[in-house]
Amino acid sequence: MIRVFDITLSLMALFILLPVLLPIALVLKFTGEGEVFFYQARVGKKGISFRLIKFATMLRDSPNIGTGTVTLKNDPRVLPFGRLLRATKINELPQLLNVIFGDMSLIGPRPQTRRCFDAFKLEHQKYIVSVKPGLSGIGSIIFRNEEEMLQSAENANLFYDTIIMNYKGKVEKWYVENLDLKTYLKLIIFTIIIVIKPNSISVYDWFSDLPKIPDELSCWIK
Repeated sequence: MIRVFDITLSLMALFILLPVLLPIALVLKFTGEGEVFFYQARVGKKGISFRLIKFATMLRDSPNIGTGTVTLKNDPRVLPFGRLLRATKINELPQLLNVIFGDMSLIGPRPQTRRCFDAFKLEHQKYIVSVKPGLSGIGSIIFRNEEEMLQSAENANLFYDTIIMNYKGKVEKWYVENLDLKTYLKLIIFTIIIVIKPNSISVYDWFSDLPKIPDELSCWIK
């Protein structure tokens, strides 16, 4: 049933958003480095890698520059038009194609690069790869300001590996353990609300049994 919703809603979204997506593709083609899409290997269901599709927002060689696959707020590798796309999350919309192809679901654990996936505890990894990764999901919602969190850290990579990924692993495990059509639909509705009106509601009001927020993240997560 979830797969039926994935395909139906993704096709509807692409049809509705086409007047927005085409001009964005043209702007990207004639600005920056001339790249429209960014393709990157991500860890999918059963630990099998797939090519994730995004609008290109960063320098072509950005994974080999600076903090690698960890992106900070105001990261100098992000192209000017890319900042707008990232701020509005529009850069993620091409992943609707990944959903249609069957690599992803609309809702699920956020697909990670191998380096970032390896930062999860082993006990969390087995839950995360038991389902398809998602365009949105509980981890994506809670950590939608992740770049700002990392910008404030003295050591971004250490904070990411030891604090963020530990809690992200816990909430992704919670999602897998509570996965049903009701949870899936509630997270779609929640995602739409926060895209239209950011910070208007708290996911912890909708899902009261989520893992406790660690002290190190309490000033960022509400």
